[in-house]
Amino acid sequence: MMSDTGTHVSLDIKAVDDDGTFSGYASTYAVDQGRDAVVPGAFAKSLATRPAGRLKMLRDHDPRQLIGTWIDAKEDGTGLWVKGKLLLDVAAAREAYTLLKAGALDGLSIGFRSIRDRWDSAKKVRFLEEIDLREISLTGFPMNESATVSAVKNEEFARRIVGAIERADARIRAA
Repeated sequence: MMSDTGTHVSLDIKAVDDDGTFSGYASTYAVDQGRDAVVPGAFAKSLATRPAGRLKMLRDHDPRQLIGTWIDAKEDGTGLWVKGKLLLDVAAAREAYTLLKAGALDGLSIGFRSIRDRWDSAKKVRFLEEIDLREISLTGFPMNESATVSAVKNEEFARRIVGAIERADARIRAA
């Protein structure tokens, strides 16, 4: 986009690349709707024995719907960040791709087995201290509402942001 002042402003608003690659948080350290909370470091042993390429990418935790591969998975200060690629030769993956691009599908959810956890009766939360991560699914309704694909496509919102930047730039140049 070109502003009135001649400044070029661009903003990448795609949640998924044309080749089907996307990223986001499969899990965060927040309490989910099931009253579970993953603690930092809970994925370490699992990722050491089952790295990203060995994790399954499913649609809605359905083992009959393998839709892609995970390229990278690592824990950071927010949670479990992942990068994956949809296999666009698979019909279910093409459907997921279309839904991701439209912003209709943006949730991520982990399929796991608890190895070590503790129940906090005061908070009524199960803290997952070590988990065996088996799969990560694209889903419309994640238990952890902050586990989502990054930068969900929303062209109108992006246009408003670019417009605001352009107006601010014009005011600064006029001052």
